[in-house]
Amino acid sequence: MALATPIAPENEGALARAIAEAYEAGVPLAIRGNGTKESLGRPVQAAAVLTTRALTGITLHSPSELVVAARAGTPVAEIEASLATKGQHLIAEPPDLSALTGPGEGPQTIGGVIACNLSGPRRIALGAMRDHVLGVRAVNGMGEVIRSGGRVLKNVTGLDLAKLVAGSRGTLAVMSEITLKVLPKPERTATVMLRGLDAARGIAALSAGLGSPFGVTGAAHLPAEAASRAGLGERTATLLRLEDFADFIPRRTQALAAALGEFGPAEILDEGPSLPLWRSVRDAVPLGVGDGEAVWRASLRPSRGAAFAEAVSRAFPARFLFDWGGGLVWVVGPATEPAHRSVTEAVRSAQGTFWLVRAPPALRAAVPGLPEEPAPLAALTRRVKHAFDPKGILNPGRIFAGV
Repeated sequence: MALATPIAPENEGALARAIAEAYEAGVPLAIRGNGTKESLGRPVQAAAVLTTRALTGITLHSPSELVVAARAGTPVAEIEASLATKGQHLIAEPPDLSALTGPGEGPQTIGGVIACNLSGPRRIALGAMRDHVLGVRAVNGMGEVIRSGGRVLKNVTGLDLAKLVAGSRGTLAVMSEITLKVLPKPERTATVMLRGLDAARGIAALSAGLGSPFGVTGAAHLPAEAASRAGLGERTATLLRLEDFADFIPRRTQALAAALGEFGPAEILDEGPSLPLWRSVRDAVPLGVGDGEAVWRASLRPSRGAAFAEAVSRAFPARFLFDWGGGLVWVVGPATEPAHRSVTEAVRSAQGTFWLVRAPPALRAAVPGLPEEPAPLAALTRRVKHAFDPKGILNPGRIFAGV
């Protein structure tokens, strides 16, 4: 095995052989696709890089069954383009975080999205990315091919390892193929926008919209600076998205605007401005991240989002973007340990959780990238890791130090 150059298997058999060789030699591997998510986790100390970038191609698309399967290194954009030809889309609208993390070595891959369980604004209405994984093929840390789930919606056989591998960031197994449920694309998209609300009032409006019967599939609040970067002017923007049949959208947007009357007059954005606006929100582009800045992603109860942001703002000048009805809060601030402590303390007070999404490698190595687990859960994590990867060669330390 040549350790000086990246290992790029072109099929599942070659992937299994490469990992089996590394297992026998006790060689730790850094697992990646095109490297677009390198900052989502601790730096990995490995002797070689194993990339899935050569494992490409859509292996199944059954429009009538609402199922698509693709090899792990297939670019997400390629899958989305193929689905669009049949009027379908990926349900969780996975974000492209390159505006935060850098462009990587190529387009993001479906394996990377599943490995990080990344979901866009539609998460609040239709579930997370892992909820739509029907099956995976993968190779564990001993070089054994494992299969979980299948290629049909009603498959219920075997342990649901697909949900375990999704979100494991390459520390349990290296996926070779993923099967996903898909849905028809909405005929039309529109946005109900409220202006000038502060974070607390904006999140209250989002909650009211999500609790309405009008089928809101996106709910975000942009503070003034983020709204300006999104091309919406200088005032805060509270956004609620509707996606439906074309004939239904006019009545539903008007009804939703009327239902939110207590929060002020609403503007209606049709599909033309709505689509790029929600792509921008999905990808957190309005944060406008610069050099020397870190990015955190906090998940908490929407009712605590405004108080969380206020607590962080007392510690350092921060910028925010609220998605998922206020339950997902993006934070930008200085890439320092004191700033990180302030965010983690505010998250703890809000009884939420966090990811450190962007920071220099030295900071990512020095601080926890997500909350440390209670002792019983940490012990379970170590047992699961050992079952999949006994020698700890797959992305060692990626999530937790020493695991």
